[in-house]
Amino acid sequence: MSVPTREEAMALLKRYNESESLIRHALAVEGVMRYMARKRGEDEEKWGVIGLVHDLDYERFPDQHCRKSEEILTQEGWPEEYIRAVVSHGWGICSDVEPRTDLEKVLYAVDELTGLVAAAALVRPSRSVMDMKPKSVKKKWKDKRFAAGVDRGIVEKGALMLGVELSELIADTIMGMRDVAEAIGLKGGQG
Repeated sequence: MSVPTREEAMALLKRYNESESLIRHALAVEGVMRYMARKRGEDEEKWGVIGLVHDLDYERFPDQHCRKSEEILTQEGWPEEYIRAVVSHGWGICSDVEPRTDLEKVLYAVDELTGLVAAAALVRPSRSVMDMKPKSVKKKWKDKRFAAGVDRGIVEKGALMLGVELSELIADTIMGMRDVAEAIGLKGGQG
């Protein structure tokens, strides 16, 4: 395979995942990756496709997360650069591949953060990211019981690797998620 298209990535994601919440998470990460690529003058399609498949193996093979994705993507003939990026998002958890490129660092940083932003949006009266401000996420950040599954340490490490403030990373994540708000069920009643 040459460079995988979004359609091919989506078909592969759906072949291995049926969970609506996992697919919404993949779409959220894709949206943020595309936003970050545009902001940095990078290849939006590449960043988006990698974001879309980053948790490819999670539903079927949670105990082999990242390792199984590497196997699947290799079998599918995906470029090594794409595979490495996918595997690197699990650095220190289920992978020893350290994020090195901007793309890998962004994926590592925003993967967990999209979960916190989504959870914070769902407790808002609007149930939406469209009217969300970074400070409302920062408030939830401090409450360790809120979205307790989100590893804040990974987000902080990711922000540090990128050389950005946590507030900026949160703002960018919100903006990226706004682009896909309808697809991820966080548009609320906004028109």
